[in-house]
Amino acid sequence: MKYQESNLVPHKSALMSTAANILNEDVCLPAAVIKKAALENNIQWMQRYADARGVSLAPHGKTTMTPWIFQQQQQAGAWAVGVGSAWQASIAMVSGVKRVLMVNQLVGKANMQLVAKLKNEYQDVDYLCCVDSVANAKTLSAFFSAQNQRLDILIELGVPGGRCGCRTAEQALALAEEISGLPGLRLRGLELYEGVLHGENPQPEVEALLRDAAALACQLERYVEGEFILTGAGSVWYDVVCNIWLEANKPANCRVVIRPGCYITHDKGIYQEAQDELMARDKVACDLGGDLVSALELVAMVQSVPENDRAIVNFGKRDSAFDAGLPQPVAHYRQGKLLKQPAETIETTGIMDQHAMLKLKPGAEVQVGDILVFSTSHPCLTFDKWKALLLVDEEYNVLETLETAF
Repeated sequence: MKYQESNLVPHKSALMSTAANILNEDVCLPAAVIKKAALENNIQWMQRYADARGVSLAPHGKTTMTPWIFQQQQQAGAWAVGVGSAWQASIAMVSGVKRVLMVNQLVGKANMQLVAKLKNEYQDVDYLCCVDSVANAKTLSAFFSAQNQRLDILIELGVPGGRCGCRTAEQALALAEEISGLPGLRLRGLELYEGVLHGENPQPEVEALLRDAAALACQLERYVEGEFILTGAGSVWYDVVCNIWLEANKPANCRVVIRPGCYITHDKGIYQEAQDELMARDKVACDLGGDLVSALELVAMVQSVPENDRAIVNFGKRDSAFDAGLPQPVAHYRQGKLLKQPAETIETTGIMDQHAMLKLKPGAEVQVGDILVFSTSHPCLTFDKWKALLLVDEEYNVLETLETAF
């Protein structure tokens, strides 16, 4: 029997019981789980934030690539879902998303063919992508005009040394003028991603870029059809984006769109640090009540205790992000019962493809077969290692299997 024809092991955290509970070992571990209550909290909190600021929310779907989550975000009021590729756009449209913001350049004949097919099949969906060069604009114009289609585009503004985007306002204006004479294209606004700016204190640079973008938007207004879409903001500076753009002079018919993505499950690492800083500087966020909470966890088993101060658990680089801090244990279970919290006695110190190494400090009591729950940092790189994640309640009963589309 071919693997593709078998339903025996549909994904690596396969359920071995119809009423599966992770702590009862009804699930093949390791497993990536999402706490339902925490997920719902985060969806509602960010939507309330956008509503309170008077901006539109287009959460970046590339974080999760999970259609069920796209649907929950849209139902909660998201104006659009952001994606990074033609493939991701197709998943969003098939999932029922009604506005897809592809904040990337559309290049390559096959990718253009896919988008043209999607535009034919999903004519009620608003699809937009980015351009930053005359060469790309001309190629897109030739292709889509030949299909008797019109492609909606945003000019991308970048920074020197960054990734895509026009490096100067002059380049962006020249591009807009060129686009205005090209069939098959319609300019809808301006896009940027301030998260490419790094350093010890990037906020002044972020604010300068945002002010420059608002000024450029006013100059681009004459080339834009319909409302002007001005969009930026990842998961770190969305409050600063709101502050600068809502106060700046901008086109009269302007929609400000923020695009955080990692808020959806948050974390206990780099995004917790960023959110703490945001809450300290943003009164609107504080006045909302509540906050983002970590919703994504990794559940694994102790498979070896080869030394008194060392244990090995059965997850590794194939299962979890490790680029922004190693997953750290937050709960310890034995035979389904919660033991004392491990944060002060157990520390993850190393990781390999299928193994993670734990340092056992005085007071740690770890046995082979114990279940450990780990928090993570940077959720994007955990999501894309799983074909499916498990939606669970507070007792780790599996409520639903959420398929991903990476």
